[in-house]
Amino acid sequence: MRIVVALGGNALLRRGEPMTPEAQHTNVRVAAQALADLARDHQIIVAHGNGPQVGLMALQAAAYAPQSPWPLDILGAETEGMIGYLIEQELVNALPAGANCATLLTRVEVDRDDPAFLTPTKPIGPVYTAKEAKALQANHDWPMTDAGHGKLRRVVPSPLPRAILGLHAIRLLVDGGVCVICAGGGGIPVMRKATGGMEGVEAVIDKDRTAALLAMELQADVLLMLTDVAAIFADWGQPSQRALDDITPEALEAFSFDAGSMGPKVASACSFVRAGGTMAGVGRLTDARAIVEGRAGTRISNTSAPNLPR
Repeated sequence: MRIVVALGGNALLRRGEPMTPEAQHTNVRVAAQALADLARDHQIIVAHGNGPQVGLMALQAAAYAPQSPWPLDILGAETEGMIGYLIEQELVNALPAGANCATLLTRVEVDRDDPAFLTPTKPIGPVYTAKEAKALQANHDWPMTDAGHGKLRRVVPSPLPRAILGLHAIRLLVDGGVCVICAGGGGIPVMRKATGGMEGVEAVIDKDRTAALLAMELQADVLLMLTDVAAIFADWGQPSQRALDDITPEALEAFSFDAGSMGPKVASACSFVRAGGTMAGVGRLTDARAIVEGRAGTRISNTSAPNLPR
């Protein structure tokens, strides 16, 4: 069975944890164990988040040249290479001898007319005091959003992925039996110029939406979105809060979900299933196999009990 796995940033770096090389290695090692367990029985393609790492790279660049912030497409490429290397190394260590893995930098085309460019909503980087945020807005014209407790955070556009430009190479490797790690951070955002070439964009593409597009293009059986929560919850934070298990896209869309967290996962799951995917699953990283086997997480399909190939 072919499975596209999207690892959430919080699955690779726990909330409040210092972003040290040791913490990254430890968490990626845990992720690799769960992925290797799946890869023993299924063909997996791995995508991943990069939110905390982009923030770190931006801070490092700002410390060197505060008046010349590095563009997000380059920061995205740097983090995709860094995280991909860590995942690849730990995954190869966890798999039987002779396993083949490859990490690919992945450009993803977005539409210059996407309405997301008019309303930036994707928080990135660290939180700032009101004074720090005011200075950054004055120097770089960065829009900010409330991060709670009187702090602010930069927001950038999050356009929809239109096309995965390296898809042919990805498909060749996947068809050749290689475990491919790609589309990290939603991919490197690029758009087409009037001349026909490509240029980088100040944006961040949602990694779950790109993973769903990747799963559709590769005709995967399952889209698996792994994070730090056990499932999709209805009425999150309310006394009536409850986990959803097996559910159809129509039933799932009757609930309301936060656009900054679970919303994109729900939208990605529903679009994948409606495009012909057998099942989309959401849950904890450590429950990866249990989600696929129907014992944990939330499973979205066109039937109440998806009939998955073995």
